[in-house]
Amino acid sequence: MSEWVDLLAVEELEPGDVTPVQHGRLKLAIYDASDGLYATAALCTHAGAPLCDGYFDGHVIECPLHQGGFDIRDGRALFAPVTRPLKTYPVKVEAGRVLVQLKRS
Repeated sequence: MSEWVDLLAVEELEPGDVTPVQHGRLKLAIYDASDGLYATAALCTHAGAPLCDGYFDGHVIECPLHQGGFDIRDGRALFAPVTRPLKTYPVKVEAGRVLVQLKRS
């Protein structure tokens, strides 16, 4: 099962960039891309660096620690040293609020 979780207002997003968000113990990165919003886990799968501090361009987030890259649309690891994909989450906007779909445990 999954649920839509209200995380923040659209105006709280960093325009054209990545915004860190925490929901309980879960750390997320919300990306304001030119074609919409995307959400991923906020930590790099290689060494755990915070991706929100990385370079964001188009659909690619680059880790600030070792410059590995991920495609934010599907979490694919794009270039070394990252090899494991990044967890992604569905996103929608309702009434000016950003909602992310999370699985319930």
